[in-house]
Amino acid sequence: MSDFKGKVALVTGASRGIGASEARLLTVKGARVVATDILDDLGAALVEEISANGAAAAYVHLDATKCADWARAVEQALQTFGRLDVLINNAGVHGRLGLEETSEEEWHRVLDNDLKTAWLGMKHCIPVMRRFGGGAIVNTSSVYGLIASGKATAYHAAKGGVLMVSRAAAVEYAQDRIRVNSIHPGLIDTPMTETLPPAWKASLMEATPMKRCASAEEVARAAVFLVSDDASFITGTQLIVDGGLTAV
Repeated sequence: MSDFKGKVALVTGASRGIGASEARLLTVKGARVVATDILDDLGAALVEEISANGAAAAYVHLDATKCADWARAVEQALQTFGRLDVLINNAGVHGRLGLEETSEEEWHRVLDNDLKTAWLGMKHCIPVMRRFGGGAIVNTSSVYGLIASGKATAYHAAKGGVLMVSRAAAVEYAQDRIRVNSIHPGLIDTPMTETLPPAWKASLMEATPMKRCASAEEVARAAVFLVSDDASFITGTQLIVDGGLTAV
């Protein structure tokens, strides 16, 4: 895999799980990383760990649903590292209710955290990437952006929206040398999936041909490939990391 020497990456939801694995891998590959989250203690600990290993990273508090937080985070990235080349949007929440059970408040909570965050991230990062000659973006969707479960109505809507907003941005900014793709994890061993009802988690694992969860590192490797120069002619597509779940 090509390296990221000289490049700066901003990763949301970076305090734990997939985002933390992506931040670590990017720094191993030579990137300077701005790790963002609302879990400040975990984010600061991650950056301390990365720095202790001789890599460059900074932590910035970012509520990815808020426009003002995005403006501040991007400005801090520029002040700290001088440029921005890569964005990986991970921030999100689960939503497990069916259509009739979903309240208006729940709908907005899930759509704001799982779809609005991807839009706001691109809105604030793309103008900066353009100034530096281009960039690469990965928006984290889900297999639930591709298939239906019969529940999780708002979550399906949001993750399907991530797929299409990524495709739309890929077409819109191709001439600016900015690539945009989405990644669609299946069942992943992260703190978020630990909150799934045990029966639901067991059914997902049984439906997965590989009969296991993926590690956060396995998803991180896929995302980092998409923002690397090895994927230089890949834009507007989706990479599914699900152990064969959607192939059945």
